[in-house]
Amino acid sequence: MRVAIIVFPGSNREHDAKKAFEAVCIKQIDFIWHKDKQFHDRPDLIIVPGGFAWGDYLRAGAISAHSEIMKEVKHASKQHGTRIIGICNGFQILCEAGLLEGALMRNKNLQFLCKPVHLKVEHNQSPLTAHYRDGQVVTFPIAHHDGNYFANPETLARLEDNNQILLRYCTPDGALTEAANLNGSQQNIAGICNEQGNVMGMMPHPENAIYSYHPSHDGLKLFAGLCHA
Repeated sequence: MRVAIIVFPGSNREHDAKKAFEAVCIKQIDFIWHKDKQFHDRPDLIIVPGGFAWGDYLRAGAISAHSEIMKEVKHASKQHGTRIIGICNGFQILCEAGLLEGALMRNKNLQFLCKPVHLKVEHNQSPLTAHYRDGQVVTFPIAHHDGNYFANPETLARLEDNNQILLRYCTPDGALTEAANLNGSQQNIAGICNEQGNVMGMMPHPENAIYSYHPSHDGLKLFAGLCHA
């Protein structure tokens, strides 16, 4: 299995993502610079990692969405059905590029949030959640200023009807409360996929829930599920 990790000026989680995959199964990992016009070889999985690509100028992910390599990312998604995962800033980039619906706005308290949070796994019918139980609560850290997921009512209804919501912010026992929804995301949404199920985005950082010095090991199953898929 070949994994490609896209790197922009300001990306800062690309090596974390690489180490997470190496911890579970994968050794063939390519870093792809944003100015590259094509992949070295056709990847089985593309990761758009976290960070602050282009310093979040204009809007988080707005400049990166128009980079050369994103044309190839779109092509891989639509022509080959390649699995694509956007984490934090990567989620923002995928939304700005039109590969995922909705937008990520400023957190409701207008402050940068950096702490472990609890997430409810809505279902395990996605490569991103395949190794979890339906309704399982996991713990991943967040580190974002623009993680407030927004979409219009029609889009939200479609996401619900098509089981495109993968993760929601919750309490330790899985309750979807306003207090647990730190950034103010609509319907406590923390992660979604496209209708085809091959493009996925999430704000929390599973790559920072792997080792003993992380807040949990819950990210291991996420990366193992991607490898298995």
